[in-house]
Amino acid sequence: MLTDLSPLIAATARWLTGAYPPSGGALAAALCDVQARQAVTVAAWLRYPTDMDAALVTMAGPGGAARLDWITGAERTGEDGADEDWAWRTWVDEVVASWAAGLLTDPELARLAVAALAEGEHAAGTTAEFRRLLAPDDGDRRAAALLRHPDLLAPVAELHLDALLDRLGPGRTLAA
Repeated sequence: MLTDLSPLIAATARWLTGAYPPSGGALAAALCDVQARQAVTVAAWLRYPTDMDAALVTMAGPGGAARLDWITGAERTGEDGADEDWAWRTWVDEVVASWAAGLLTDPELARLAVAALAEGEHAAGTTAEFRRLLAPDDGDRRAAALLRHPDLLAPVAELHLDALLDRLGPGRTLAA
């Protein structure tokens, strides 16, 4: 069984950077992509903490981007002739995208989520760092201005926020 979450992570990060594109040129695009991938990786590892969880989502499929597209107004019309370019969208995980959006817009939530990775199997034996997620510098913030904008990401982040808070600790709520 395949236990690699990389197709899900790549597709979900691609969806996020497509929905909330970088501000600037090639360097900004790279910085925005790294931030999205780090947030999505943390979210995916939290959502699917064991190899068995990863294997099951790989077998069943994560669900796709249709609802996310509808929420953000990026619905596929099918009139653009790029249907073959849309196959990757079936690997987008709505819950992971929602959790990643929450992590990108709330530094405390991101810190708690990265700390919680120690409970899962994916981070075991790795030296994964999530600096661009946890401590973005000014260049990171400029590059991902849309990707980190709390008001713009709120419709996506709020979709599954309660489940993320439960995953980080049952009964946890955000400070008002």
